[in-house]
Amino acid sequence: MARRGNDFEKAFQQLEQIVQRLEGEELPLDESLRLFEEGIGLSRFCHQRLEEVEKKIELILADAKGQPRTEAFVVDEDEDDEEDGAGEIES
Repeated sequence: MARRGNDFEKAFQQLEQIVQRLEGEELPLDESLRLFEEGIGLSRFCHQRLEEVEKKIELILADAKGQPRTEAFVVDEDEDDEEDGAGEIES
């Protein structure tokens, strides 16, 4: 399982690098298209992994009747300023 998490981290880092290159460099059209296609693939992979993790969390948080119990993710503005985007789960 650590390998899958590691795959996500690598894919996300590659996606960030692609975005930086597309935004910051003057690239030929063919190179831009290639990077864009690669980025779309990485984005889909990351999205799929996040959905899998979300489903797993819902199973962990299932109530006594087996129904998924979801909780809103709320970012405290004070923490956002201090921790650059960190948030907590409301009970």
